[in-house]
Amino acid sequence: MPVLLRASTILAALFCVAPSSLFAQDNYPNRPVRVIVPLAAGGSADVIPRLVAEKLTQRFGQAFVIENRPGATGGVGAEVVAKAEPDGYTVLATTPPVLVINESLYRKISYDPRAFVPVSIVSALSNVLAVSNKAPFTTLDGMIAFAKANPDKLNYASPGLGSSQHLAMEWLKSLAGIKLTHVPYNGTGPALNDVIAGHVDLMFAGAVSVLPLMAGGRLRGIAVDSEKRMLELPDTPTVAETFPGYVVTSWNAVVAPPKTDAAIVAKLSAAIAEVVRMPDVSKRLRDMTAVPIGNTPAEAAKQIAAERERWHKIIVSAGIKPQ
Repeated sequence: MPVLLRASTILAALFCVAPSSLFAQDNYPNRPVRVIVPLAAGGSADVIPRLVAEKLTQRFGQAFVIENRPGATGGVGAEVVAKAEPDGYTVLATTPPVLVINESLYRKISYDPRAFVPVSIVSALSNVLAVSNKAPFTTLDGMIAFAKANPDKLNYASPGLGSSQHLAMEWLKSLAGIKLTHVPYNGTGPALNDVIAGHVDLMFAGAVSVLPLMAGGRLRGIAVDSEKRMLELPDTPTVAETFPGYVVTSWNAVVAPPKTDAAIVAKLSAAIAEVVRMPDVSKRLRDMTAVPIGNTPAEAAKQIAAERERWHKIIVSAGIKPQ
């Protein structure tokens, strides 16, 4: 076979067997993209993906459509994405439980969290330990002292079993050597309402939800779970000031179905990074007390792996048995 003919034959074969690898980045996206949020509408875990999706729609000229699929601590939505075509047209926008907590908390889940392809960590948020005005203490030390003197008398709310806020309190319980009764709710809103009403005593909740309630005098914040004190709450101590090393960060990540083309992942990741650095988006995130991140797929993968290991250790140290 002549050299020129052989070369053209090889090129033709390459174009036939690997068109997605050669052209995926240039062509993507050329139709609407489903963004599965495995939680109910409302709250920062839903609002932040909507903010980013709006800007991605403008950037690409293709709709990024939010689809809420709550249930099974995020497992319902995660399963949808895990079974989707790896073409970049279905992605998952989620918080830590789906990717780094559920596999240590449950004996069986309907998807493999390690099989998703990390795209980007969008942002990170801190929680405030919010306390009812009816509670008989006003500080973290006071809460611990009361709980030690009255085992199981205090109860705490969470936005759901297996949520990072639930596990944050379980970790605090184990460090402080106290007993509290867990009352899980379906979301942050109903849980905070019952803290305000005094039906439950306290809970960890996102700062974006707690700050307005504190400003209105409807509840108190006695600690934050960030590494350093929050700019918005300079007089509120961190839990780490009492228990060094205690840091719980809730974050929003975007991941793609298993085996999604690397070129698609890279293009989407770069676009998310551009979006979160836009002045108006950055401001809106910070108004929600969220720190913009927008890292690369490799950086996101490293962070998710580290968080998975950290949460596994926390679950084990807190004595939480897989269900």
